Amino acid sequence: MYKKALLPLLLVATLAGCSAETAETPKEPVRPVKVVEIAPAATTRELSYSGAVRARSEAPAGFRVGGKIVDRQVDIGDRVVAGDVLARIDATDYELSFASARASLLAAERQLETADFALKRADQLFKQQVAAKAQLEQAQLTHNQAVAARDSARATLSQAENQVGYAVLKADRDGIVTAVHADAGQVVAAGTPVVTVAVDGEKEVSIAVPEGDVFAFSPGKAVEVGFWSNDNLALNGTVREVAGSADAASRTFAVRVSLPADRRVLLGMTASVKTVADSDQPLFSLPLSALARGPSDRAIVWTVDPAAQTVHERPVTVVDFSEAGVRVSDGLKAGDLVVVAGTQFMTEDLKVKLSDGDAQQAALATGSIVPSSQTR
Repeated sequence: MYKKALLPLLLVATLAGCSAETAETPKEPVRPVKVVEIAPAATTRELSYSGAVRARSEAPAGFRVGGKIVDRQVDIGDRVVAGDVLARIDATDYELSFASARASLLAAERQLETADFALKRADQLFKQQVAAKAQLEQAQLTHNQAVAARDSARATLSQAENQVGYAVLKADRDGIVTAVHADAGQVVAAGTPVVTVAVDGEKEVSIAVPEGDVFAFSPGKAVEVGFWSNDNLALNGTVREVAGSADAASRTFAVRVSLPADRRVLLGMTASVKTVADSDQPLFSLPLSALARGPSDRAIVWTVDPAAQTVHERPVTVVDFSEAGVRVSDGLKAGDLVVVAGTQFMTEDLKVKLSDGDAQQAALATGSIVPSSQTR
């Protein structure tokens, strides 16, 4: 009798245990994700480098003689024309040298007059057979020395006159002052920069290009130039010069791009130079959000298997970054579906759920449905 009573209780306990085990078994999570389809690989890559607008001819101007600056007449931003005075140095010593040289020339000219008179007198006496030929030769030698002394004095006077003129620094050509290196009261040596004048005329953009991309720039190549201050301003530039050696500090090559004349382009403006270079390997473009890091700190993406609705880790090699995202060189192929949202939650073989648009895209990729344009 007790056995009959216990039997229903055992059945109830067994069913309750099975229900508890069933309730404790977790369901496999399904993550909603957003994907993009990989476009065919590109065989070219876009290069973009920033630089500054500068005058094609821009050089610091300095005095050709040393001295103390007594006056600087221009400031940064001042426009100058050829012949304008930029600065002056104290010319007192040079003026004294000029006066001394002029006096020396006068003395040399008087000596030459005396030597000339002596030569003529010796020649007359020799013709009259009163003086010996040696006296005539000595008079000729003295005259020649007087001529040489006169010429030397003239050269010294010209040099002293030039030095007086060099005490005034003038602009060689029309332009604008872009830098000031010295001020009144400063003693400068010959050739020390005082001001820098950017010559009016052609403008250019100077950029620094790493050695890996320098062969994408060659003299005469057309490039696109944009400006940070004006998104609507875009000009067609031409590569004018590529440095023959890399900078010792930055290990980059200086590239200069000539610009067409445009009043909206001002010196010092920030510009970007863009060009297209051939790629030695296929490049796939991805949004930056698709990039993740694997266990070994290697760059990976998560691809979706459209049939199984699962994700799989795919290592990739990052080539560079662009305004649109990131470009990779391997690990993918055209048509792959890559997760671009929720990558931090991905694990191998994780079940995922695509949005309606992504699901239709995946069906088209696997060929399970046919586009409506093909069913007509």
